[in-house]
Amino acid sequence: MSGLEQNKKDIEKSLKEYQFKKYVDQVRKHEGRGTELISVYVPPERQISDVVSYLRDEYSTSSNIKSKTTRKNVTTAIESIMSKLRYYKAPPEHGLAIFVGYVPTRGDKSDMVSYFIEPPQSVTSFLYRCDSKFYLDPILPMLEKKEVYGLIVIDRAEATIGILRGSRIEVVENKDSLVPSKHHQGGQSSRRYERLIELAAHEFFTKIADISSTAFLREQGLKGVLIGGPGSTKEFFYKHAYLQYQIQEKVIDLYDVGYTNEYGLKELVDKASQTLSDLEVAKEKKIIERLLVEIKKGTGLAAYGDKEVTRVLGEGRVDTLIVSKGLKKMKFTYRCENDGTEVTEISQEEKEHTCPKCGNPMVMVNQTDLIEGYIEQGQSSDSKIELVGDESDEGSLFLNSFGGIGAILRYS
Repeated sequence: MSGLEQNKKDIEKSLKEYQFKKYVDQVRKHEGRGTELISVYVPPERQISDVVSYLRDEYSTSSNIKSKTTRKNVTTAIESIMSKLRYYKAPPEHGLAIFVGYVPTRGDKSDMVSYFIEPPQSVTSFLYRCDSKFYLDPILPMLEKKEVYGLIVIDRAEATIGILRGSRIEVVENKDSLVPSKHHQGGQSSRRYERLIELAAHEFFTKIADISSTAFLREQGLKGVLIGGPGSTKEFFYKHAYLQYQIQEKVIDLYDVGYTNEYGLKELVDKASQTLSDLEVAKEKKIIERLLVEIKKGTGLAAYGDKEVTRVLGEGRVDTLIVSKGLKKMKFTYRCENDGTEVTEISQEEKEHTCPKCGNPMVMVNQTDLIEGYIEQGQSSDSKIELVGDESDEGSLFLNSFGGIGAILRYS
């Protein structure tokens, strides 16, 4: 498989993950006036005819709902689901998550919303639920990244445990130790005092290992553990196998870092990024740094911002298109029905516009998810596409300072 083909495969996977998260975020915002929002989960092995048959029974039961409005909304939603299911010969590879119902709009009005979502992992069992909110518990865990790394930074005075999830660092716990410094005290013998110090250190290391092991064992997709710290304490902690044996076996490497607090976790990830190329944060850092170098050089081999990147994409000059996952916006096109004037705007939601020429109200004629739009343009020009997160320092800088869209060009 060529590099471009592999990139297309990777971007299709990333795009599906992005769309899944986007739709789930939309679904969870909705709330009905009564128990009239329907959630249906269909596992891949379930026959569509069985699902339709079950919904017919629910339709009959719903006819007994006392509230006329609720009864009408529930039965209409069930009819809508059954109608759309007829287009499926069988459930998709991982099944279906269906969310249909009426949500309030303005005043006493309500509109139907409908989502037929193909999840990234298999639905495990059939479920039907009618409530005031859509039921999301079966698919919310699918939003979590499955590949995670455990992080420990430690010395004799302090330790911090964290988790690297994608490019996001989560602090689990920070602990100060009660280990005395190594200097002679009072009338105690030097040897006895050394034993007390080593006992306190052992108890501290045991506590840190227990916290770390408990946190990391909960992560089913734990890919590895990184340990860092100043001096030799990290080597002592690792070589004496304080961690639970399953976690100990996942230790990838030890790194010299200057801090053992939250900043130390960031320093640890940064050091690991220099040697572990499969870290998502390492890949993001590398591609964003490459863009920044080209911008700084002023060679004409870099572009950023919507207008500039859209232009070079149209010219077929983009070698690598870089898009931030934090671009949670839409590109709206408004048109004046009087003189045909069109206005394009990037925003999070549709707005009212008046024609700049005649002053008449404009109508929205097209809306495109910004990320999906850029990817479509990149694919049409055979560009390599990189979707980067916004949780690392580099990802945040790219989104906030460069608009979350950039390109490295084939030629200036």
